[in-house]
Amino acid sequence: MLKQEFQGGHVQQQQFETDFWKDDKARKAWDDIVPGEPRKTIPYQLTLEAIQLYCKSVGEDHPIYFDETYARKTPYGGLIAPPSIHILLMFACTPADDWMRSPGTINAGQSWSYNIPARPDDIITLQARALDKFIRKERLFCVHDNVFFNQRGEVICSGRGQTIRPM
Repeated sequence: MLKQEFQGGHVQQQQFETDFWKDDKARKAWDDIVPGEPRKTIPYQLTLEAIQLYCKSVGEDHPIYFDETYARKTPYGGLIAPPSIHILLMFACTPADDWMRSPGTINAGQSWSYNIPARPDDIITLQARALDKFIRKERLFCVHDNVFFNQRGEVICSGRGQTIRPM
């Protein structure tokens, strides 16, 4: 998989790291997560290839994601990404040392609102932060929010979730 890095106003492609343990020591530990503090994020250029690979991986075959002629005739006027693309964007817009990428993290629930579709070649940015953290039944919980924007500053989607952090 390709990862993109924003340098000097240009998006540079690099290979995705597949060893999730590689940067484990650099990630924030439970005590380092500060509610309200913005997380470090990186811009990501969403390519048609990434959209279509994502669609294929989740079994989505609607022509609005693959067929430009079909997509131009829809209310969207062109190809778009499926709403669930935020799953790919969550990892693409966070560096390898982000605490959300910690191996052993469990999704304890989430709620998303979708405003406009992401499109091929959009430059996606993420604003994200922990909202709260607490311990219940000897488990470490973190409540967090995430808002994805396109290059025009329009909100693509926003969500709030809870994760159970590894001990």
